[in-house]
Amino acid sequence: MKRSILMAAIVAATGLAACEKPTVVNVPANTTPVPGPAGPSGATGSTGSTGSTGSTGSTGATGAQGKTGDGTTIIVTPPASAPSN
Repeated sequence: MKRSILMAAIVAATGLAACEKPTVVNVPANTTPVPGPAGPSGATGSTGSTGSTGSTGSTGATGAQGKTGDGTTIIVTPPASAPSN
């Protein structure tokens, strides 16, 4: 009986020691991704063609010459503004 209890204890100890506990990794719940550095810029595109130049417009008609004045000068003054309250 002493041997059977001793053998059972050795088998139990060996069986429990052979079990490996898994490593637990805690991952944060709210992770916000951070953008990385900007990449190299792309190649420069080709220059477009120049558009055509527009045509010059026609000259307008010249007005008739006015009458010669009689030497009198009239000065018009704006009305006085109302006082503000």
